[in-house]
Amino acid sequence: MPTGAITSYIDVAQLTLYAFWIFFAFLIVYLILESKREGFPLITSKPGERLTGILPMPKPKTFILRDGTTKTVPMLEPEEIVNARQLQNFEGAPWVPLGDPMQDGMGPAGYALRATTPELDYHGVPRTVPMRVADDHWVAPEDPDPRGWDVITVDGEVAGTVADIWVDRTEAQARFIEVALPDPLARHVIVPVELTQVAVYAIGGQVKVVSVTAAMLAAAPVTESPDVITSREEDRISAYFSAGHLYATASRMGPIL
Repeated sequence: MPTGAITSYIDVAQLTLYAFWIFFAFLIVYLILESKREGFPLITSKPGERLTGILPMPKPKTFILRDGTTKTVPMLEPEEIVNARQLQNFEGAPWVPLGDPMQDGMGPAGYALRATTPELDYHGVPRTVPMRVADDHWVAPEDPDPRGWDVITVDGEVAGTVADIWVDRTEAQARFIEVALPDPLARHVIVPVELTQVAVYAIGGQVKVVSVTAAMLAAAPVTESPDVITSREEDRISAYFSAGHLYATASRMGPIL
C-alpha cells in the first residue's frame, strides 16, 4: 500500500477531509444557535406568533457586563405596539402609518430599543456629552465655531440658535448640535452633526438643517437629562432626523420620475 494508507480504500488524507467536514458542520450549527441570542424568537404580524426557525433555541447564557450587571440571552422580548396597518393580510405586505411616522418610529424613523443607560468611555464616564461638560474639548481655531448662530430649517425658518456642541470623548469628534428653541417652547433639541450644514459668511454664519421643518425640529424627541444621552435616545433622535429626508415635505414622498 502507498504511504499514508490505512487500508486499500482509506488513507489519512481521506480521514482528515471527513474530520474537517464534521467539524465544519458542527461549527455552522453552533454559529446559527449563537446568532439566535438576539432577535429570536421572530415576531410576525400575527399577534402572539413567534418563530424559532429550523434549529431550536439555544440554552440561556448569562453575560457579566462591564458595569457589573448581568444579561441573560436569549430572552422573550415584549412585542412592540406599531401604530400602523398592513395593506394586505400576508407576511411581508407593506405597512401604512396611522399617525406621525417620524414620532411613531415607522420606516426610516425606526430605531432599536437599546439600553436606557448612556454609553461609557474607558474611564467609566458618559461617552457623549456637551462641551459645557467636556471642558477639555474645544473647537479648533481654524474651524468655525457655530455656537450662537441661527439654525435654518428646510422651510427657510429660523428654528433656534446653536447652544452647544456634543462631542464623543473616545473619538474626539462632534456628534450633535444642540439647538435652543425660542420662547414659548424654550427647550433644547440635539441634531446629529452629520445632518447639518455649517455655512460661514463674511460676518458670522448659520447652521442649516435640511432634513426637517421648523415645526418638526420643535417637536423632535429630546434627552431625559440635559447633559447625558442614552443609547436608546441616541438611536431615536438620529432616526427621527434621518426620516425627515423622506417625511418632511410632500415632495419627498413621491418618486423622482
